[in-house]
Amino acid sequence: MAGRRLDACALRRWAHTSVGDLITHTDEINRLNVFPVADADTGTNMLFTMRAAWEQVDAQGPGDVAAVSAALAEGALHGARGNSGVILSQIVRGLAVVTAEAAAERGGELPEVDGELYAATLRQAAAFAATSMGESVPGTIVTVLQAAADAATGVAADGADAAHVAAVAADAAADALDRTPQQLAVLASAGVVDAGGRGLLVLLDAMTSTLTGEVTRRAEYVPSPSSSPSPGAHSGGERNATAAPPQFEVMYLLSDCGADDVERLRGRLDHLGESVAIAASGGGQYSVHVHADDAGAAVEAGLAVGTPSRIQITALTGAAAARPAAGWSRDRAVLAIVDGAGAEELFSGEGAQVLRPAPDGPVSASQLLRALVDAGAAQIMVLPNGYVAAEELVAGCTAAIGWGIDVVPVPAGSMVQGLAALAVHDPARQAVDDGYTMARAAAAARHGTVRTATEEALTWAGTCRPGDGLGIAGDEVLIVGPDLTAAAAGLIDLLLVAGGELVTVLTGDGVDASVGAALREHVHREHLGTELVTYHTGHGGDALLIGVE
Repeated sequence: MAGRRLDACALRRWAHTSVGDLITHTDEINRLNVFPVADADTGTNMLFTMRAAWEQVDAQGPGDVAAVSAALAEGALHGARGNSGVILSQIVRGLAVVTAEAAAERGGELPEVDGELYAATLRQAAAFAATSMGESVPGTIVTVLQAAADAATGVAADGADAAHVAAVAADAAADALDRTPQQLAVLASAGVVDAGGRGLLVLLDAMTSTLTGEVTRRAEYVPSPSSSPSPGAHSGGERNATAAPPQFEVMYLLSDCGADDVERLRGRLDHLGESVAIAASGGGQYSVHVHADDAGAAVEAGLAVGTPSRIQITALTGAAAARPAAGWSRDRAVLAIVDGAGAEELFSGEGAQVLRPAPDGPVSASQLLRALVDAGAAQIMVLPNGYVAAEELVAGCTAAIGWGIDVVPVPAGSMVQGLAALAVHDPARQAVDDGYTMARAAAAARHGTVRTATEEALTWAGTCRPGDGLGIAGDEVLIVGPDLTAAAAGLIDLLLVAGGELVTVLTGDGVDASVGAALREHVHREHLGTELVTYHTGHGGDALLIGVE
C-alpha cells in the first residue's frame, strides 16, 4: 500500500494521534492490567507518558525527523509514568537512536524514514525495552514489540515503503497480542491479553493511520476470566495470590551513574521489590521504576550509585492508588469551551485553555477529555459556557478524575457568564475556594441572548414576524423589537432592573459593529453609571450574547 512520507510533520502527527487514540482506549487497557501488578493504570501511564513526549515536540521549533525523534524521546523519558511508561520511553528512544545514526551517516538532516529504517527503529526499540526490564518474560509488551519488529524487517527487506511496513508491523503485533494469554499464566487466568501490548498496538495503529489515512478497526479486548491457565504458560514470577502487593511505586531520574552501577542498582531493587525497570536516555541519564514496600530504601539505592532527581512515590493501595504520579507542567488551568475565533482570542488572552466545538456538532465527552489532558495541569476549572451537554460534561470530567486530574466544572451557561467567572479566577487559592468563587461570579451574571426571527410566531412578548429582533432570557422571548438593536436595548433594560454596573455584549458572526455602538450609546443615555463593553466573538447561533454584572 502506497502511503505518505514519514517525515518530521508526519512524526508530529503520529504523536498527536497517539495521544488521542490512547485517550479512547485508556479504560480498555486499564481493565486488562493484571501483570506485573493488577493496579489498573497501564493505559493511564502510557497515555501521560506519550502526552509528555508530544508536549516536548510541540514546544520545540522546526526540525528534521531526527530532531523530532530526539524531542519525543526526551519528553517520554522525563514524563514516564509507571512500568509501562518506562518501557514506552525506550520504544521512542529506539526511534531517536536509529534516526540520529541515519542522519549522521548522511552527513546532515534526515528528511524522512523509509520502510527499512522504520523496521530498524522497531528492532532497536525491542532491544532497548528488553534491556530496561532486565529479565525477559514471554507474553508481555516486549514479546509483542519483537513480533512487530520481525514482521517489519521481513517486508522491509523486499523494498516496502514505510506505510506498508507500518501496517504489517501493526497486524503482526495484533496477532502476537492475541497469543499472550498462552504465554503468561496470569493473563490466561484473568482472561485478558497483555495490557502493555494492547497499548503498544494503539501506537502502531496510530502510525499506520498517520501514513495511510485509514483507521484500523480492532475489536475491543474484554476480560473473560478462565479457571485453567493455558498449558505451558510462563508463570512470569508474579507473587503468590495470597501475598500482599507492594505498598509503593517509586520512580526517579538518575544521573552521574555508570553502566556497572546500573546493574548493581537493578540487583538491589530486585531484592527490595518487583516490577523493576531502568531505562537509559543515551545521555547518561536513567529513568528508574520499582514497586516496593520500603520506598526510602529504593531511593537510597539510587543515591548509592548516582544522583536521583524528580523523585515520585505513589501509594499502590488505598484511595491514592487510583491517582497517577505528579508531573504536570502546571498546577492549575482553566479550560473554556467557546465558539468563534474572536472568543478564542478573548478567553486565551485571559489565560484560559480553549476548546472550540466542531462545526458539525456539539462537544463530545471524548473531545472534552482530550482537551483536559492537553491542558497539562493537575487541577482544571471547566467553563462549559453552554456548549457541552450535561451528560457529555459529566462523562468527560468523570473519566479525567479517574485518571488523577482534579476537575471542577463551573456552572457557566453562557460565554458572558464564563468571562465573569474567569475574571475572578485565582490559581493561588485552593481549588475548592477558586471553584466556589468562580461559580458565584458566573451565577451573579444575569444573561440573555438576541436573535433574528425567521418566521411569524406568538411569543410571551407578542407576535413576531420574520426579521424582528427577539430578546430572550430563561428560554423565553421577553422582548420583540423591529431589529436586533431595538430588541437588545429592551433586553438590557430588563436585565438592569435589578441593578448592575457592567454590561457585556458579545456579537456573533455577521453582526455589524454599528450594533455595539448603538447599544453603548443607549446604555450611556438611559443608565448613568453603567458601563457597556462589546467584543466581536464571531460565534454562531444567537446574534448577541448579553451579560449584566
